[in-house]
Amino acid sequence: MADIVTFTLNPSVDVSTSVERVAPFHKLRCTAERRDPGGGGINEARVMNRFGADVMAMYPAGGAIGQLLGRLLDQEGLVGLITPIAEETREDVTVLERLTGRQYRFVLPGPQLTEPEWRACFEAFTSLDQRVRFVIGSGSLPPGVPDEFYGLVAQKAKQAGRKFVADTSGAPLKAALEAGVYLIKPSLREFRVLMGRPVESHTELTAACRSLTESGQAEFVALTLGEQGALLVAHDQVLGAQAHADQAGQRGGRRGQFPGSHDLESRIRARAGHRLSI
Repeated sequence: MADIVTFTLNPSVDVSTSVERVAPFHKLRCTAERRDPGGGGINEARVMNRFGADVMAMYPAGGAIGQLLGRLLDQEGLVGLITPIAEETREDVTVLERLTGRQYRFVLPGPQLTEPEWRACFEAFTSLDQRVRFVIGSGSLPPGVPDEFYGLVAQKAKQAGRKFVADTSGAPLKAALEAGVYLIKPSLREFRVLMGRPVESHTELTAACRSLTESGQAEFVALTLGEQGALLVAHDQVLGAQAHADQAGQRGGRRGQFPGSHDLESRIRARAGHRLSI
């Protein structure tokens, strides 16, 4: 059994293509499409797998698209734990307009999970081997799954002595924080929604992050700030990083990426020099 498990309730097959120019009404001749495994936790598992981490991806899947998703992950050598569902796994579409470099992203809501199906996903999680030390719940929840789902996962992870990372937003993130988590990784926009108030300056951002760590809702807050870099905040320390030069100003909504969660605690506790990957 893997050391790290990612939990993706709303996986996808991501279809990408490009056109010279996006225009209404006309047929747009696209380049050949590319299909990749997608969804928050699956993307994170793919990256960790490439770096040699001992990781497994948990996710529900259904229909022909769900079968394709499994094959794509098999091709990358990523171990998956799949919960079958009745409806079709979603596809998301990204179109690059070559003339302007703009990226258009079309994100579908995903399949409707019945209560027995999402409970089966939760039971699969509770049945994980004791050797699993880190669980990453990442991405949106599909229709039919209650907002408190990640809160239930966080509670069960805590009872089992596992560290739970919540990489989601909105009501599901609030539910996870109420249960208490190891780390959250919101974007600046998601963090402002979570706080329910404007937070602008570095001082305000740090104080807001520390309000979560000091209350015991999260041990660490990893806040991605786009072109401004990122902050990693604990109750007694703040680490900052600049965006990589080739990604500063990058559009398209891509969220910041950090090293594997198993490395974070030793880095901040040792007060060593660090490098966050944005």
